[in-house]
Amino acid sequence: MTNKNGLTYADAGVDIDAGNTLVERIKPAAKRTARPGVMAGLGGFGALFDLKGAGYTDPVLVAATDGVGTKLRIAIDTGNVDTIGIDLVAMCVNDLVCQGAEPLFFLDYFATGKLELDEATRIIEGIAVGCAASGCALIGGETAEMPGMYHEGDFDLAGFAVGAMERDTELPSGVQESDVLLGLASDGVHSNGYSLVRRIVNVSGLAWGDDAPFTDGTIGAALLAPTRLYVKQALAAVRAGGVHALAHITGGGLTENLPRVLPDGLGAHIDLGAWDLPPVFRWLAETGGMAEAELLKTFNAGIGMVLAVDAGEADALTTLLTREGETVHRLGTVTSGEGVSYTGALL
Repeated sequence: MTNKNGLTYADAGVDIDAGNTLVERIKPAAKRTARPGVMAGLGGFGALFDLKGAGYTDPVLVAATDGVGTKLRIAIDTGNVDTIGIDLVAMCVNDLVCQGAEPLFFLDYFATGKLELDEATRIIEGIAVGCAASGCALIGGETAEMPGMYHEGDFDLAGFAVGAMERDTELPSGVQESDVLLGLASDGVHSNGYSLVRRIVNVSGLAWGDDAPFTDGTIGAALLAPTRLYVKQALAAVRAGGVHALAHITGGGLTENLPRVLPDGLGAHIDLGAWDLPPVFRWLAETGGMAEAELLKTFNAGIGMVLAVDAGEADALTTLLTREGETVHRLGTVTSGEGVSYTGALL
């Protein structure tokens, strides 16, 4: 070929060598997430998974995809990107488990204007931490360097999780009037409502590095507390028997997520005095002048997952979930009618 001193891909802002280096850097983290069924490591054109090797005989696949929304803006602005990958995994696998599925493998999509190796490594290592904690293998992904598409320092994340269950074991199933609603405590705001969170912080006049009014440490660090992973605990409850439905309390809060798992003709009644509103939500509500109804349909309000369980199994499942490390609140019951009704008060 004739030698020419023409433009290269690197001149256009895309560094293929940096992308290859990133793959080598994250291979050890991905390897730590290996589980039965994984057939190949990172680097191929596709990822292979053996369902029989994972122990399934007549499996049904379940898939979920999600991101972490504008919580990314806080991670970018503070430079604290180490746990945002946990959020990404949690938003996907916590949805999967609501179908009764065991998460099997995870793929990530990381896009940025210019690939910063150290930052990207920290982000993907966080994804691996989330995968390992939920028994899910990180078996592939895509790193896209796209100059001109993102402002300097910005990036975006998306996640894709695939799980499985044996045929005819899907949830929700068997939900009935008088089922008990067990709420599992959240670890903070999780990954929903952050456009409003950021607006409220702006109204307060605080900067991300200022002391948080509601806890120790900075407000930026407090609001980056990662989404809690409920997978192993929820699956333990499902396998024990008596669980009829699970609802991941994400955007829409208790008000909109509980009805998603209830059959036509059934609703839910919740006693708002069954748990204490965590300080972060009280501060957000008071600073933003939020009505209680708005709080309950925007944020998780301290409850990250709800199980509808057979009334006769509620005590045993509470004991099991507590033993698994969960803080369990008996919120109320499944009722006749539609929607969610509340008594008591959070604010």
